[in-house]
Amino acid sequence: MSSSQQPDLIVEGLRVAVEGKEILKGLSLEVRKGEIHAIMGPNGSGKSTFANTLMGHPRYEVTAGDIRFEGESVLEWETDDRARRGLFMAFQYPVAIPGVSVANFLRAALNARLAPSATTGDGKVPQRRGMPPKEFRALLREKMALLKMDDSFATRYLNDGFSGGEKKRAEILQMALLKPRIAIMDETDSGLDIDALKVVSDGVNALAGPDLGVLVITHYNRILNYIKPDFVHVMLDGRIVRSGGPELAVELESRGYDWLREPAEVGTP
Repeated sequence: MSSSQQPDLIVEGLRVAVEGKEILKGLSLEVRKGEIHAIMGPNGSGKSTFANTLMGHPRYEVTAGDIRFEGESVLEWETDDRARRGLFMAFQYPVAIPGVSVANFLRAALNARLAPSATTGDGKVPQRRGMPPKEFRALLREKMALLKMDDSFATRYLNDGFSGGEKKRAEILQMALLKPRIAIMDETDSGLDIDALKVVSDGVNALAGPDLGVLVITHYNRILNYIKPDFVHVMLDGRIVRSGGPELAVELESRGYDWLREPAEVGTP
């Protein structure tokens, strides 16, 4: 990775409110493809608000600052447009969709990702011929093999009756097929036992590379024992108050967050 490479995701002075209450208070961050960033912080620090704002959730109102992806501001983009352009979010609590198989869901998602992002004069997205079923099945088998998943997984209804680990593996499989440029993982380690955590982490590591930037949002250091970050950022009260390398996560594991609160509060405008 070249340090002169232009950041693919630039967040600058971001302020976000929910129902009139300010949650993010001037957050700035830069992420390049090929980098793994971890954002750590206690409950209520604004981590999930940040993730949802990046993906354009309508509940979160951007009151100041900007989010630029590959040189363009995304603030006016709808969520599906952000996803088609290459932003991806793995949810903390994936929703079950009974009656829709994993394979059918993934094929629909992939065809949407491949569709042109521009709209026609009537506001509709131009139609693109979907990936042929035979080609899709081959691709799906390839990605499932990469993630060491049994083929039967594809025939099950999406997240219906899945364990916590299976739900998160389904998210990683979706990421493998969609091939985003920036992947946001919102507390993917939440509710996972050690075995499931290792499986999910192995999947992320298998997908990591020069064409993917990863933003891992977490409370704890344990997932970072398996997914090695290049950069660690500490979020408190809607701001990033400290950034460093992997050693910062280790320090947080031993010291907690309180030692960072006083400097953050002193610098609060």
